[in-house]
Parts: sequence; structure tokens; C-alpha cells
Amino acid sequence: MQSMKEYSSAIQLRSDRWSALREASAALGRQPKAREEKQLLSRIDELFSSLATIERYWAFPGTSAFDHMRRQFEHGNYDDLAFAVNRVTRALTTGAYRRRSIPLERDSVDTEEQDDEAMLPPEARALARPYFEVLIVDSVNEQQERWLKHNVARMRRPEDPFVYEAVVVPSLEDALIAVLFNHNIQAIVVRPGLVLKSKLEEKEILARYLARAGGREEIDALAPGTYGPELCRMVARVRPELDAYLVTERSVEEIAGLDLGICRRVFYNQEDFMELHLNILRGIQARNKSPFFTALVEYSKQPTGVFHAMPISRGKSISRSHWIQDMGAFYGPNIFLAETSATSGGLDSLLEPHGPIKEAQELAARAFGSKQTFFATNGTSTCNKIVVQALIKPGDIVLVDRDCHKSHHYGMVLAGAQVCYLDSYPLNEYSMYGAVPLREIKHQLLALKKAGKLDKVRMLLLTNCTFDGLVYNVERVMEECLAIKPDLIFLWDEAWFAFARFSPTYRQRTGMEAANRLRQSLKTDEHRRMYEAQQDLLEDGDDEVILSTRLIAPPHARVRVYTTQSTHKTLTSLRQGSMIHVNDQDFKGEVEQSFHEAYMTHTSTSPNYQIIASLDVGRRQVELEGYEFVQRQVEAAMSMRRAITDHPLLRKYFKVLTAGDMIPEEHRESGVTSYYDTEQGWTDMWDCWERDEFVLDATRVTLSVGGTGWDGDTFKTQILMDRYGIQINKTSRNTVLFMTNIGTTRSSVAYLIEVLVEIAKSLDERLDDASRMERMGFDKRVANLMEHYPPLPDFSRFHDAFRCDDLSTIEGDIRTAYYLSYDDENCDYLELNGSLKDAMDAGETVVSASFIIPYPPGFPILVPGQVVSQEIIHFMRALDVSEIHGYRPDLGLRVFTQAALDSVRPKHLQKSPN
Repeated sequence: MQSMKEYSSAIQLRSDRWSALREASAALGRQPKAREEKQLLSRIDELFSSLATIERYWAFPGTSAFDHMRRQFEHGNYDDLAFAVNRVTRALTTGAYRRRSIPLERDSVDTEEQDDEAMLPPEARALARPYFEVLIVDSVNEQQERWLKHNVARMRRPEDPFVYEAVVVPSLEDALIAVLFNHNIQAIVVRPGLVLKSKLEEKEILARYLARAGGREEIDALAPGTYGPELCRMVARVRPELDAYLVTERSVEEIAGLDLGICRRVFYNQEDFMELHLNILRGIQARNKSPFFTALVEYSKQPTGVFHAMPISRGKSISRSHWIQDMGAFYGPNIFLAETSATSGGLDSLLEPHGPIKEAQELAARAFGSKQTFFATNGTSTCNKIVVQALIKPGDIVLVDRDCHKSHHYGMVLAGAQVCYLDSYPLNEYSMYGAVPLREIKHQLLALKKAGKLDKVRMLLLTNCTFDGLVYNVERVMEECLAIKPDLIFLWDEAWFAFARFSPTYRQRTGMEAANRLRQSLKTDEHRRMYEAQQDLLEDGDDEVILSTRLIAPPHARVRVYTTQSTHKTLTSLRQGSMIHVNDQDFKGEVEQSFHEAYMTHTSTSPNYQIIASLDVGRRQVELEGYEFVQRQVEAAMSMRRAITDHPLLRKYFKVLTAGDMIPEEHRESGVTSYYDTEQGWTDMWDCWERDEFVLDATRVTLSVGGTGWDGDTFKTQILMDRYGIQINKTSRNTVLFMTNIGTTRSSVAYLIEVLVEIAKSLDERLDDASRMERMGFDKRVANLMEHYPPLPDFSRFHDAFRCDDLSTIEGDIRTAYYLSYDDENCDYLELNGSLKDAMDAGETVVSASFIIPYPPGFPILVPGQVVSQEIIHFMRALDVSEIHGYRPDLGLRVFTQAALDSVRPKHLQKSPN
């Protein structure tokens, strides 16, 4: 039996087991020799046992068909077995079972056997009725199960917009496993006969998957009679997008006060299958709506006379052209028929939405767990500036991770914030930064509190997850910060994390989910008691005690959370399609008007309707199949990890960085160092994602390439891109980053592994033929990349000219410094290895007048007003990159003159009149 430790997910296990079963049954049908036949029989028996554990949770091929194939095997009908297994495996691979019945008998006629869903034209696939599965939870015998499925099937009508099949399981535990295993399940019918415990013998599977829904202890504590409502509530934790329908014998009064989670409707002890059927279809249709996309499609069909802007509208300027017909041929007519600047005719205005855009944003808020959601058509850079400008006034103190996206730094300039930069822990060996430890955040808050400035602190701004895949314990960060500053606002830059909402493992570390959990927990009596008890313990505690304590937020704390997401980066959307999600208890009373003004300031009056429509459709997709797609995204990355780690030749030149490599031990309370180990197999991610201060996003595979003798940028451009057409983005001095997304296939992962093997083989051959001097040169390049790395500099400090009267805290006025540099007379240039070195050696204070951003790593190592330190100069000299924004090799580093600094010196530095 295959252990779950050998696979990162049940979907991958199932797919590989069916493929192996097809291969083995086909070989058995070819009448092998006795020894081989014995091996095949043992192998097939093992595969059937492995699949029997999990097939009960899928509608196709179904338990009856599966048991029939097993009987064929036991009775020696090997040809019939091979035929049936081949049919099932092909249908699972192509998705054909979603569109039609798949006959498994040899004498059956299947005229569409070669019907591969991926090969159908888009028009045909768009016309097909979507397929899903309904989970029925009831402890019934085989005859009763057939009766249930028959009654469900006979409700189908030709006019139904969707097609579904039923899966029946007996227990609450089986139901939780089913919704986690089977991504096809879109609705759950919970009937009164369900029992608590599963009869599944695989305790490893039970423990692994039930932990995501609350754990065995919580399940064991459930009282009889509450199983139905409790199941609805538990499913809401892991797959909140699903619809549940509760059939109960309990009275209205008993049910009314219970938390029913995702339950859409309660049916009282009745067998009205048609009513249930119609409710199931209506629930799916509610998620399948895409109001703005639909409105745009309808608008494109209307005959319209265009007497306004945009000659390209309706495609007229192209269809009448003699020279640009190729553009029309490339894009097709629909994109131009839908191109307009009109806000009427069934459309809407992004700036003042009242129709389909408003509805689309409300549906997005439901999907992503926010209170309000706003679309943006010019990227998350603009979203960041909107949120900052809406919430920050000149003089407000904002705590910012220094290695955040440049849009945040520019947002601080626009808002006039007093910026308190936070240092992430360095990963010097790989020339990248990690994330900001919670202790550092608390330390800065306590320093500001001690200086009497806590009332000026407005916001904490962090990147979650970072470009390199480091993810914060969001709920813990917010709760502990609220314990010090109860009205602190949080902005989580989730540009690379929009997909996380649709995985139960990832969801718990998103801003919106953590905000909802906090709002619930702060209301409870248990939380109030815990807070009061901790306050008694901390009454005489000093800062060190507070820094070392897991703080509890006061019950009166205000939960004020914003997240910005680049939908186009990780979900289905056209480029620059982004969203702002809001979960702010004070939004309506305090922020709504200023947010509206900031939104107006940064949003184009001519937004691209195609981007808005793609955001609407992208939301629709993830509500219906986000769970499946994110699972496959994680699987692709895990397969990549395993293939590289297990390959002896690849290990010679490459190394997949693990959580142990990228997260210091003190931030990994679970002790998990790697998701995959050659000897141990797969580690369940859940434990570390629930407990650790930082975790590593499994969909980001950072590959150390220093062993090849190439730096990250050279490996990216000259090797992967130029030779093999493989596109990546992020590199460091000795690493490259591979990111999977919901569009990544197993074939693309296989191609990448083939390429890496080919590169490794070519290196082996080259080194085999290398002279002694060539080998020494190679070893020197490797050592330079892997051993002689420059230490990453911390943020030095703002010059005193840009700091407030009280120098006990580190915040600075980046806006004044930024605009001071607009006057060339205030600035000078110092050469990195000449006049700048001389000035630093002479002990002069040198202050940057610009943002200096090397690529990689892609974040400012200097900001306007920052004092240049020796560590920063050493790092700049050691950088082997061709692109450093803000630095001019012909002139040098742009710095402020002493006269310019004197002109803005604050009061505490000015000489007294005497």
C-alpha cells in the first residue's frame, strides 16, 4: 500500500495509482510469463487496495463500478479489466466523465472515446453544461444508497444549467475527508442519519486531514444530535465557498441559535427531492454569476452608433484600415465590440458603481472574505497608494518593512508619513532578506510608546507573502500589536498571495481570514478572561517581559485590516487587474470618504473594461474551482521539489532551498525544516502553518544555482531564457525562483526537470574535459558565489535633518527629503570608488538624495534622507548586477549637499541666538 507520506496530496496519489493500474492491467492482459504474472498480480492487488481507501469519495467511476473491476481481477477476467481500467483512466485524464456517461463493458459502443476536453474548441466547451458533485451525508445501506442516488438523478431536467452526480458517505469524519479529497464537490446535503466516526482504517489519512477541520479532539467532543449543524460549521473552515443543506428532525427553535456555517437552507424531515434539487442549482448559479462580464457580452451584441471617444470601439478604425488588418485578425472581433468608454447601456462606472460593477465587487468581497472589495485596473502599485493615501495624514507614523515593494515607499512620500523602517532578518548566504520578526515590530512599538508617540502611530505595513515566499503568522502579528496599540491599522501587501484564500492551509494566514477570526475571538468571554489574566501577570513587567510574551489583544481593540492583491499575478485576470479588500470596523464612520477621494485620485477615468470583466470572471472561477486549481498548483511545486531533490546529478549542482534554509530555527516552533526529504518523504504542512512565526510558501521553489558557476541573473537570461525559453522573474546573487500558479501543468514541470538535467550533464561533460586551469577557474567562480558573499546591510538611519525633535525613535520624514532633491543645487554626485570613498573615510556624513534600488534584490538599499553607511557601500561594491535604479555609473551616487541639509535642520539642531 502506498503511504500518504509518499505523496503531497490525495489527488496526485489517485492519479498516479490509476495510471499505474492501467499499465499493470494492460501488461497482465498480454499473458506474461509466470514470474512476471505473479509480480503483476501482487502489484494490481496492492493498487486496488490503495485506491479502495479513497475511491469512495468520488462519484466517478463510483463504488459499484470500482467493485465490479475488482471482481473482474479476482475472477481472472484480465482483458475485461484492462479495457475498463483504460476507459476510467482516460476519462479521468481528459475529463470526459464530466460531459457524458462512460461505458466500461467491452461490448459497449463509445463513439466519443477520443473526446479529449482540452482538444475541444472553446466554443464547444463554453456550450457544455458544467459538471459538479453533491455530497450526501447519511449512514445508509447499499439499497438505501441506490435509492438516494436514483431520486437525485431523476430530478434532472434538460433545461438545468448544470449536471451533477451524488457521492454518499456515512459519517461526519468521512464528509470532512471527502470535501478535502474531492474538488468536484460543490454542495453538501446533511441528513439526520449521519454518524460521527469513519470506518476508514487508514489512521494516517484521518489524522492528516481532520486536523484541518479542527482535529480529532474537537470531533470526539461533539454531542449526539449536533452532528449535522457541527458538520456545516466545520466544512465552512476548510471550504467556505461550498453550499450546505441540512435535513433535520429537530425543531426550528433548537436549530435557530446554532452556528450553521455554510448552510444555505434547512429542510425539516421531508423527502422533497425536487425542492432540494432546485436549491442546489440556485446555490451554484449564485457563484457562477459574473454580472459585469455578462453585461459586457450583452453590450457587445447591441447595434451601436459611436459618437464619442475611442475610434477603436466596435473595431471600426481597424476594419476600415488598409494597413492594420493584422491587429484585427490577431485579436478577433469580440474584444473590439466590447471596447467602449460608455457607462450606460447596461454597463457601469468604476468610479461610481451602481450596477454590474458594484455587484461584481460585492461578489468578490464574499469570495475573498472581506467586508468591501474594490477593483483596480492599474495594478497593486496603485492599490497600495490608494490605501496609504486614504488612511495616512502628514505626520502619521507608519511602520514599514524596509524591503517592501517600491510603491509603498513612494506612497509614504505622497502621504507625508513619518516612516519607521523595520529590518527583516538577513539571508546573507543567498543574498536575500527574509521577513520582519514580530519581536522587532513589538520593539519599535514599545520604543514609540516610551517616547510618548504611540498616539501618532497609525499603520503597520508588511508584505505577505514576500517575493521569496515567506509568510507571516498574520493573526498572531495583529493580535500582539493590538495589545500594544489597540487601534493600529494593518496593510498587508498580498500581491503574490491572492490564491491563498482557496486553500484551507494557506487561508489561515491571509489578512481577511485573520481579521474575521480576530473579530470573532475578541467578542468571546473566554478571550476577555484570558486578557484580564495576562494583564495581571504583566502589571510590573518590563519591555523584555513584554517582548518575550505571547500578547493578548484587549477586547475593545478595533480590527482594521486592508489587503491589496495582484489578482493577475496568481489568479485569472488580465495584466494589471488587482483588488483592494477591506475589513475595517471603522471604515464606514472614519475612512469611507477619504478612501473614495484617494480612489478617485489614483484611478483612471477611462478604466479598461476588459480588465474589470476578467476580474469578475476570475472571481467566479475561484469560487467554483479555486480549491482544485490551488491544490494542483501546490502539487506542481511539490513535484518539482521531489524531482530535483531525488536526482543525484541535479543535487551535484543545484539545491532546493527549504524552510530550514530560509527561516531561522527560532521562528520555526514546529521544528519542520523541509516539506520533502528523500528518506522521510512528505511532511504535512499543516502543523507548521498553524504554529510557526514564519512559513515557506510551497508554490515558490528557490533553487540555489551557485554550484553551476553562474550567478542567478546569468542563469536566468543566458541559460534558461535564451537557450530553453523558460521564463522566470526573481533572482539573487546565487539563486533563481520558480513559481507555480494555477495554470502550471505537470508537463511544464517535467520539461523544467529535463532542462536542468541537460544543463547538469553539459556541466559534467565540460568539467570532464577541462584543463587544470579551467577547473580552478570554475571552482573559484563557485566559491565566489557560494562562500564569499557580501553581508546584507540593515537600514542605517534617517539624517537628523529629517527626524523630529525627539531622536529617541528612528522614524523619519521621507517626503521632505524626496522633494528637497528636486532642486539640483541641493544635490551632488559622489563616485562609488572615488569621492564617495574619500568622504566616508574622512568621517563625513553622506546622505542619499534618491532611492537606490539594485535588481536583484529589487528593493531600496537607500532612500531619500538616509545616511550612507560603510556596510551599504561595501554591499554596493560587491554587487554584481547591471541594473541599479537611481545610481548613475557615469556620475555616481546622488547625495545632498551640506547646505541643503542645513536648510531643513529641525529646531533641536539649530543653534540658539546666544
